[in-house]
Amino acid sequence: MTGANTTRGVIEAVLPRALYRVRLDDGVGITASLASKARQVTVKLIPGDGVLVELSPYDPTRGRIKERLT
Repeated sequence: MTGANTTRGVIEAVLPRALYRVRLDDGVGITASLASKARQVTVKLIPGDGVLVELSPYDPTRGRIKERLT
């Protein structure tokens, strides 16, 4: 996404249709999906995993999970 903001967060819940509820470091909750590169590499995300999230410039409550943090 061009002009997207990247931030860290923690997976709170796994939702249907490959969506995740993520709590960002600033306390905001968003719904995020896996980016295609992360989908190829990541085996499974579970609640409590740290992730790097790219926020949508059009809807601040949606984002894409770019990678899992270890």
